Amino acid sequence: MATSDPHIHVDRRVLHAHPAMRNLISTTLGRATDAPTVVTTGCGLQVPYAMTSPRPESVTCLACRDHAHREHLRFADQVERLGRTPMPGVDITREQLDDAVAHLRDLARRFSSPSGR
Repeated sequence: MATSDPHIHVDRRVLHAHPAMRNLISTTLGRATDAPTVVTTGCGLQVPYAMTSPRPESVTCLACRDHAHREHLRFADQVERLGRTPMPGVDITREQLDDAVAHLRDLARRFSSPSGR
């Protein structure tokens, strides 16, 4: 574990590590998940969870920013592709899907910008 690393990183599993995802799992399963104490980052280091952030404005590790940028774009493409085919039991409007894809692309853009804006 890199103990003297001053940078803020992103968890390698960018989308799974986000607090909103943990809340979704907690709501679905009725059990709260614990945040890990140490995580592997987008740049490959193992750091304390407290040294990570899902917010582009907080991430200072350039390799992690690049990783998060790619992951958000990949997921946006995947959501967009899956949304083209109506799925039984899924009650999501085209507008909601487009909003989700736009949000993911915006996050990707913010991670690609050095200032996060």
